[in-house]
Amino acid sequence: MDALEKFRAETREWLEANCPASMRTPMKDGEEPWGGRNAVWKNPDSKVWMERMAERGWTAPTWPKEYGGGGLSKEENMVLQQELRRIHARTPLMSFGLWMLGPALLEFANEEQKKEHIPPIVRGEIRWCQGYSEPGAGSDLAGLQTKCEDKGDHYLVNGQKIWTSYADKADWIFCLVRTDTSKKHEGISFLLIDMDQPGVEARPISMISGASPFCETFLTDAKAPKKNLVGELNKGWTIAKRLLQHERAMISGMGLGGGGGAGPGIEQAAKDYIGEENGRIADPSVRDKIVRQKMDSQAFALTMRRSAEEAKAGQGPGAASSMFKYYGTELNKRRYELLLEVMGIQGLGWEGEGFSDDELTTTRAWLRSKGNSIEGGTSEVQLNVIAKRVLELPE
Repeated sequence: MDALEKFRAETREWLEANCPASMRTPMKDGEEPWGGRNAVWKNPDSKVWMERMAERGWTAPTWPKEYGGGGLSKEENMVLQQELRRIHARTPLMSFGLWMLGPALLEFANEEQKKEHIPPIVRGEIRWCQGYSEPGAGSDLAGLQTKCEDKGDHYLVNGQKIWTSYADKADWIFCLVRTDTSKKHEGISFLLIDMDQPGVEARPISMISGASPFCETFLTDAKAPKKNLVGELNKGWTIAKRLLQHERAMISGMGLGGGGGAGPGIEQAAKDYIGEENGRIADPSVRDKIVRQKMDSQAFALTMRRSAEEAKAGQGPGAASSMFKYYGTELNKRRYELLLEVMGIQGLGWEGEGFSDDELTTTRAWLRSKGNSIEGGTSEVQLNVIAKRVLELPE
């Protein structure tokens, strides 16, 4: 038995012994394992599963062991993911720290910052949010005005952020701040701020979908020690751009529909709502649309995998992440449009009798999907990045 097959056998044995049965079922609303200081566990097994995986570093399997990661090679991680899919295991931890901040810290932070902040991310002890957009700085992010003043042993921050996902539940915020007003891009710094202080307030923003994951975040004389500055003063734009690439790569995964795309879920919905003949969806035009969606999802998944495998070890995602973000969000929106078409009038429910929980959830998810083309950089911004950085078209 070679080393990789031995790793597979050991991994399979460990997963069978340590993954709770309820963690091998589809995740329900409210059971998302975000972790954090004030985590609420609707299903206690979620906490058990996260802690067991975190103990092995498998919440961040390829991160270095010295920072709490799994230290796995690319090949070993591929085996781990295959074995997790084999038992239909839920993701053990959902985290902006894992998806965005952690990779940026590994690349740009000093050793002290890595040792302080990365292990708690891996263990799910700290929940992070992202302080980028402002009321007057959305697509033109470099126009941000949140003021950061040097007060000797600490920084003092005043300003407002908006569309701060889950800020009302987060423990810390990674924040872009203005440290030099005489320059635009060169006057921005990347700062880590503990939100458990009087100077930080998060107010949820109501959305058309009825949920409120977004917040306005107000910073009023908020303090951050000097050691929380990542990278050099006024050089935060470089870190910000890299982190956005990680964010776009994360958002693009929405196009896979949580790994299912237009898989058995939408097929079964079509059979339930439209009917079936000889085991097939009764409407041939709907069959054609679902097949096309499945083909697009599969091609997208394979392209993303190929891109990841072609990337050099330790190198973050490049401008191609804008391609994935654009296509993935469009694919996700199309998937929900198709699902509502399949459900017909039952896909228009909002509340009350006559609609199942799944139908009401789908309606809201369809509305929420419209925001995919805005968050993480609008589709228009992504098309500009693709034109300039990927296709190298003239200005």
